[in-house]
Amino acid sequence: MTIRLPGAGGALRTYEPRTEPLTVTPGTPFTSRTVFSAAHVVADPFADVSPDSPAAVDWDATLAFRRHLWSHGLGVAEAMDTAQRGMGLDWAGAAELIRRSAAEAKSVGGLIACGVGTDQIASGSLAEVRAAYEEQLALVEESGAQAILMASRALAAAAKGPEDYLEVYGHLLRQATEPVVLHWLGPMFDPALEGYWGSSDLDAATDTFLEVIAAHPDKVDGIKVSLLDARREIDIRRRLPKGVRCYTGDDFNYPELIAGDEQGFSHALLGIFDPLGPLAAQAVRVLDTGDVRGFRDLLDPTVGLSRHLFQAPTRFYKTGVVFLAWLAGHQPHFTMVGGLQSARSLPHFATAYELADGMGLFPDPKTAEERMKTLLSVYGVNQ
Repeated sequence: MTIRLPGAGGALRTYEPRTEPLTVTPGTPFTSRTVFSAAHVVADPFADVSPDSPAAVDWDATLAFRRHLWSHGLGVAEAMDTAQRGMGLDWAGAAELIRRSAAEAKSVGGLIACGVGTDQIASGSLAEVRAAYEEQLALVEESGAQAILMASRALAAAAKGPEDYLEVYGHLLRQATEPVVLHWLGPMFDPALEGYWGSSDLDAATDTFLEVIAAHPDKVDGIKVSLLDARREIDIRRRLPKGVRCYTGDDFNYPELIAGDEQGFSHALLGIFDPLGPLAAQAVRVLDTGDVRGFRDLLDPTVGLSRHLFQAPTRFYKTGVVFLAWLAGHQPHFTMVGGLQSARSLPHFATAYELADGMGLFPDPKTAEERMKTLLSVYGVNQ
């Protein structure tokens, strides 16, 4: 079992894949941390659509992947940016995804939280932004899922300063029936969110973010911070009102943030836990026993793969996530909504394959190797 993989300079190197996967068994939910995987959607490869068309989703395969995550004790963060919200999946598709996933979660007893945004409008006044948020919040609450208030491109465009964020979020939190998760997504994930919370100065933006929470601590279950800045997340975490959780969304520094320190720790809501699901679950179960070193020994080696998938332009990390799901056998094809399978290079895929295989992430290494060779042949690399 050998495979020739291309490097960035075009030279081929020989790689010998693993013969045995990492042994991981499904298990019960965790006791020390609440952990969500933001899950991808599986496209319908037979739909005659263009990248600009509404998404054609393979619902059976999409829900099967969520059952896979639930079986390992992970929660599912649904209809987030990992599911290509605003990058191939429009609000109509997201609404259907939320309904179906929430019903599936109820049937299997799975933990689920769903993204609430404003992507049914491209732009608008503050009143129109509030109305868009309200429509989505109502749908998520009716589904029985927890709501995650996502950052809004329309709000970023309409807001004149911090006071507009305070008004819009205050309005939404007052009418939320259950505590929500507030999501701060940095511009590395979505350039349209530059200056969120009313300032490009992160210290000033952090103050406004915390002001929203301090005004409504009973309506905020937690925050998800996706800034790829461990020091800032720790600072925010230490300034939260008592009882408000921090869910790390830092796909570069998650082991240390989840492990925490003498002053606290982060829970998790991570896109990288889509491909790492079983291994991440095993690591958190070790942490449940109080074995921080054992947790880090399992999870630290995964950071190289995560940093590779989330390298700039970070918003295209979804391509690597779906690529690995295909290699792992969770779907029979490498097709993405919006045609996003073309967003990364062949050397990028080759490195992702090698890193994931080296950690034993593929349940059937032979299938992964054959699929990688198939992709290579499409690019003209013969074995």
